[in-house]
Amino acid sequence: MSARATAPIPAAARLLLIDDDTDLLRLLSMRLKANGYRVSTACSIASAHARLAMETFDLVLSDVRLPDGDGLTLFEDIRRHHPALPVIMITAHGSIPDAVDATTRGVADYLTKPFDGQALLDRIAKALGNASSTSIAEGDRADWCKAIISRSSRMRALLAEARLVAASDASVLILGESGTGKELLARAIHNASARAQGPFVAINCGAIPDQLLESELFGHVRGAFTGATSTHAGLIQAADGGTLFLDEIGDMPPALQIKLLRVLQERAVRPVGSTQASPVNLRILSATHRNLEDALGNGQFREDLYYRINVVSLDLPPLAERREDIPLLAEHFLRTLARRYGKDVNGFAADALETLAISQWPGNVRQLHNVVEQVCALSTTPLVPRSLVERALRAQPIEALSYAEAKQRFERNYLIQLLKLTAGNVTDAARLADRNRTEFYRLLQRHGLSPEPFRAENQPDEEQTRSPSRRPA
Repeated sequence: MSARATAPIPAAARLLLIDDDTDLLRLLSMRLKANGYRVSTACSIASAHARLAMETFDLVLSDVRLPDGDGLTLFEDIRRHHPALPVIMITAHGSIPDAVDATTRGVADYLTKPFDGQALLDRIAKALGNASSTSIAEGDRADWCKAIISRSSRMRALLAEARLVAASDASVLILGESGTGKELLARAIHNASARAQGPFVAINCGAIPDQLLESELFGHVRGAFTGATSTHAGLIQAADGGTLFLDEIGDMPPALQIKLLRVLQERAVRPVGSTQASPVNLRILSATHRNLEDALGNGQFREDLYYRINVVSLDLPPLAERREDIPLLAEHFLRTLARRYGKDVNGFAADALETLAISQWPGNVRQLHNVVEQVCALSTTPLVPRSLVERALRAQPIEALSYAEAKQRFERNYLIQLLKLTAGNVTDAARLADRNRTEFYRLLQRHGLSPEPFRAENQPDEEQTRSPSRRPA
């Protein structure tokens, strides 16, 4: 008699078992471990959430009835935060209708108590097989997105989507808070695309002054403006045959938005001062931490350009929503920095790693890197202690700003100080800033500022302060 064939078991798959019956948990754990699985257990929704926050899993097996709530509610939470993580529900006979309904909402499968041990193994192997068919193969991942350090199911789902979109030439808009790794994702899409052998050119639109950004992007010919002593090929031309990544595109001035739109429509670029346009073959990837839909409403971003760059959008989750990645990232950063600094530091103490995992990260991965760099520089022991981590966290600013964000904040505060100093007189403020009035007004508009609130009640307007010979009779 031949043995019944079962689906192949993914190597060392990690399972989370959730049930308030400790005897059943022990029995299931023994059976599943004997079949090659790595198993963690939880006896309540609260303990399940704690496990999910600290570890990454390939499948969840949960009872419907739990002491502190409904297992179906837990499933909805898992689907919201770990959309690619399959869940199998265990149910008693009386709740079969609920389980059937759950499958229509996305539950991978359900088992009815009492269940056969082989049936359990078959259902788990099937659910894992279905999940792996839509996830990223590790060998493939090493080739195109090895720079992205993650084990979270949410990031796995995002990268699977990125891998699919990379196969096309569609423009992609990457959304996410500052410090989440938008450029890394853009590079990964480029690496997975047919343009991988071409150049990847990145520019931060918010970090370059307006008057220089046009030349940097579009290039210029000799004599186009004062100081243009030679012809300069812009970054659009440099990206020909590859990918151009426009970081913080929400900060691009409206005049340049028009020129960029023309490049996308005509697939040609005309350098500043030139009458000739040169054809270009490139893909545009963009990123922003801003809400561009709000920018559309107040006229700061062109609607036609928005739909050109936003054929597909990918939303990078903040670090606080992928906490299972924090220990992995921290250990990776520590190893890299220890080699750079020549330090004999090889890990974190358990309580130090726990402190990192439960901390808030407003600056996301960039802030985590800063914290790890500080503890690495100051550590005198092979294991980084909790006290050093807490010290580094206290030393972090409330906000971890990117260069573009810091520049924007400084510029706005600078304009406010000038308006206060001149009592809202734009002519005087522009003179102090060494800018003409038109450019100064443009800066005020960009930052949502008006001179009126800064003017004293009896302050004469600018027309009244001009020479008497210029006043109308």
